[in-house]
Amino acid sequence: MNEIIKFIKKTPKAELHVHIEGTLEPELMFRLAKRNNIKIPFENINDVKSAYNFSNLESFLNIFYQGSNVLIKEQDFFDLTWAYTLKCKEDNVVHTEIFFDPQTHINRGIHFEVVINGIYKALVKANKEFGLTSKIIMCFLRHLDEKSAFEILDQALVHKTKIVAVGLDSSEAGHPPRKFERVFKKAMEKGFLTVAHAGEEGPPEYIWEALNLLKVKRIDHGVQCLQNKKLVQKLLDDQIPLTICPLSNIKLCVFKKLKDHNLKKLLNNGLMVMVNSDDPAYFGGYINKNLIECQAALNLSKEDIKKLIINSFKSSFLKEDKKKEWIEKI
Repeated sequence: MNEIIKFIKKTPKAELHVHIEGTLEPELMFRLAKRNNIKIPFENINDVKSAYNFSNLESFLNIFYQGSNVLIKEQDFFDLTWAYTLKCKEDNVVHTEIFFDPQTHINRGIHFEVVINGIYKALVKANKEFGLTSKIIMCFLRHLDEKSAFEILDQALVHKTKIVAVGLDSSEAGHPPRKFERVFKKAMEKGFLTVAHAGEEGPPEYIWEALNLLKVKRIDHGVQCLQNKKLVQKLLDDQIPLTICPLSNIKLCVFKKLKDHNLKKLLNNGLMVMVNSDDPAYFGGYINKNLIECQAALNLSKEDIKKLIINSFKSSFLKEDKKKEWIEKI
């Protein structure tokens, strides 16, 4: 094993862009489908794996929402989250900030507290058993309307102590951030931090809107920013984090091959970028695999990797003294 791969594996990391529903491995999907008596359109694990050939974000989301159908009870959300925390332990992820999509579940008649309590209890257990620290971010589905987002925000207020921020995800094309300006304003008034997916498939304008209208603390993805020089300057000046998900970008055809990815360019421009896994069960890899494959495809130096990992802590919602502690360890 070469020096850099060893370094990747043994260095503590933070993950800032992972959808908990996107960590549903085929094996667990089948187990839960059986346990809850849910019909899924797959006969076996190979069926699932061959369905994981996506041509764009939309084709992935169709399967993603089908997979989520097996999540019914609090125990299911606990098992899902617990499985992910074990991956964190394996990959030496010491801090994670996870997204969840309550609207996906509420629309199937699953109560908000069933979802949040299952996720939260697994994270508490992981903290007790192996010291993993975590934050939970609630995402609004952007293909749904503003009214639905307001309703879910009201439900989240009861669980304010468990949720640190709100985000925006799902189909980007045709759903600009400005659609949710009022919802985000209310979320901020209630004390939530804000983040948003922007500039994955959508244009640089969506990144501007997320910054100016939703007042986000970080941009999830943001790979389209290089099309706009003024935007790059703003991201550089304000050191706005971009939570990059390389294997996801390849799976969803944002870039053709990993060697075409602009991660290294973003890094060389001095932007605050780091590597994350997004929906690892669907996109073929957790955080170490993302880092190892990027290193090989983009010829990243040990210093590049170190910078990406330090950036992940710098960009997290951890308290400053905790960030410093981890950064010194690296």
